[in-house]
Parts: sequence; structure tokens; C-alpha cells
Amino acid sequence: MLPPLADLLASARVVSLPMHTRFRGVDTREALLFEGPEGWAEFSPFLEYEDAEAATWLAAAIDFAWRSQPAPLRERIGVNATIPAIEAARVAEVLARFAGCRTAKVKVAEPGQTLADDVARVRAVREAMGPEGRIRVDANGAWNVDEAEHAVHALNEFDLEYVEQPCATVPELAELRTRVKYMGIPVAADESIRKSSDPLAVAREKAADLLVIKAQPLGGITHALQIITAAGLPVVVSSALDTAIGLSQGAALAAALPTLDYDCGLGTASLFLDDVADLRPVEGSIPAGRVTPDAAALTRLAADDDRRDWWLDRLSRCYETLTAR
Repeated sequence: MLPPLADLLASARVVSLPMHTRFRGVDTREALLFEGPEGWAEFSPFLEYEDAEAATWLAAAIDFAWRSQPAPLRERIGVNATIPAIEAARVAEVLARFAGCRTAKVKVAEPGQTLADDVARVRAVREAMGPEGRIRVDANGAWNVDEAEHAVHALNEFDLEYVEQPCATVPELAELRTRVKYMGIPVAADESIRKSSDPLAVAREKAADLLVIKAQPLGGITHALQIITAAGLPVVVSSALDTAIGLSQGAALAAALPTLDYDCGLGTASLFLDDVADLRPVEGSIPAGRVTPDAAALTRLAADDDRRDWWLDRLSRCYETLTAR
């Protein structure tokens, strides 16, 4: 049962967060926040998503704002640093923003860049973190199987924790996993879970060693937990470049898991110059409680009127999509 649309619109605030470094092709991150009986929630599907996909993000936000969530099993969540596809010379500067993080996720396979750029970036991370740091790379499905195998060979010297979504399709992931298994580098699936009509295909086809799970794209914590249980694979809970409000939803998901063997991708507040609340990592972790936006920050970061209208219209359309399901 959905709450009335008027209840969502009544508290809706649209914000635009500036970023330290361009990431996913943007240098600001827009989000719509609203408050329900349980607290604040975030609706922030990426701009290019059609309403059918974006509506699932709205379902997640409504679930978080209107329904109680599973009891937390831990108070803090270990998180990783996130290194965008930057020049190797800037790696130390970016790492310094992630206080105490001993794991880093490094973006690779950026359009317009080369494998040599990726190798240089990952090498710089290894040099900055030392031999005890954990490094994972994320290709966002950009490689074919041969390219991915070549890249994994080239990056293997840096002792990777895992490679995330190296190829776009489940069959490609399965083939690559077979090819690189002898190197001991696990394969993680992200887009093959959150953008798939069959998120369990990865586990069924033995195409990955672990799953990267994001609460918003999967329709909320309850549905994400159902997928995790059915898949039976280790999990890394990650963000979708969320504000502090969305990060708190991811943290609630991570806190509800019986086991959490990996640092989570929930430290991305450090990618922003400003946020609606401060959820940057402290000693490599963030708290697992709900977050309330700062009133002054909501005013300071308010989006322009035309962007606000765009988001409110999108919210209304996605709400209608949900009512038709």
C-alpha cells in the first residue's frame, strides 16, 4: 500500500551536491529527499534512467521512509575509499579524503583511457596504501572477455581483492571467471544484479564469486535481503552515489546482514564537496543509524527551480508507475 502522493510532495526537497572530481560523467549529484513516519529517504535514480527503472528506486525510498527496517546486527560499517578514473598523480590526494580506509575501489576502463592508465592508477593506489591495503577494481562492464582477461593479467601484480563487473553479460562473466580462476582473483557482479530482470541468474550460472548490492536500485532493503538470501553468495553493500540519506539506507542494509566479510562501498560521501549531513568515513567506517538532513544544508544545496520542478514531475510519474504495478 503506497502512501498518498501528496504526503511525498509535502516534504520533498531537491538538492544538488557538488563533487570534488567528475564521476560517472557528472560533477554534481542531484537527489530528491522526502520524510515519512520512519524518517528521511532519498529518491535519486540517475538522470538517464527511464521511469520504469526509476520507479523501483522510488519504491525503495518509500519503503525506507514509511516502514520499519530490520534490526541492526552491528553499529558501524567498514567502508572502502573510491578512486575515480583520475590521473595517477592525484591518487594520494583523493585517498586522503577517506579517513582510515584500508580498502580502495579503483575505477578502470574509463572511455577515452587506456589499460596503461588503469595500471598506473592502481599502482599509485598500491604505493599509497602499502602491502596491507586491499584493492578492488570496477570496470562497469566495459570490457569484452578477452579484454578483461588481458586487463586482469596486467593488474594481477597489485594483489587485487576482486574485479567488479568486468564484462556486461552473465555469460561473459561466467567465461571470464573460468579463465582467471587459476589466478585466485574473484569476480563480483553489480550491474548484472541491479539492472537485471533476473538478478539471481549470476548465482545460478556461477558467473560471480560475490555480489555488489545497492538498496535503491533493488527496491529497498527487504527485497535486497531476499536476493542475498536466495543467491547464497558473499555480499558487498554499495552506494549509487547517494547523499548521506541514501548512504544511511545502504548502511541499514549492511547492518542487517548476518555476515559481512568485505568493506562496503558506502564511503562515497567523501566524493562530495558538501552534503545534506556528514557521513564521511571516520577510522574507515560509518555509523549504521538513520540520518536527518541539516536544515541549513537543505537550503544551501537546494537545486534551481527548474531542476526542482523536473524532479517533482519525475517523482509524480514514477509514483503513477508504481500504482499500476
